Amino acid sequence: MMILKRFILAMVTLCAVQFSALVQANSFESTYKLGPGDKIMIEVFGEEELTFETLIGSSGRINYPFLGQLTVKGLTVEQLKDQIVRGLKGDYLLKPNVHVRILEYRPFFVNGEVKRPGGYPYQPNLTVNTAIALAGGFTERASKNGIYLSNSEFPNREPKKVGLNHKVQPGDILVIDQSFF
Repeated sequence: MMILKRFILAMVTLCAVQFSALVQANSFESTYKLGPGDKIMIEVFGEEELTFETLIGSSGRINYPFLGQLTVKGLTVEQLKDQIVRGLKGDYLLKPNVHVRILEYRPFFVNGEVKRPGGYPYQPNLTVNTAIALAGGFTERASKNGIYLSNSEFPNREPKKVGLNHKVQPGDILVIDQSFF
């Protein structure tokens, strides 16, 4: 009986953790601004020719059937969904049922004193510490206090010095300086 209670408690805890992660991911996605490098899925239920996945190109636009080029850079998935519904409603469909979701976020980049510099797939709630771990960790010469972040939304801004718990966004560039000692 005690084993069964522990099993049930473990399952309830696991479900709570997964639900919390799902809520955080949905919250992130609802405010996330689309940009070049994001891969999205657009579904129009009952309309197979209007359902497809696409990679947002460097122009921040996609080609959509019947509507032509749509500028999606800077929109949330909800704003894009509303734009497609407005475009299809009336002339093409009476009540378009549209769903937009992000399949892959644009990558972030880690350069400098890490073992495997380069681009990595973004995951919601990513921190500098996790990003460095994905890049193989610090090299022996890395400065753990010399971590700089360039934000992809403001590429002309001076890189900002950040700590290990700072949040990383898709498209961000982390640079790990070399230590002098």
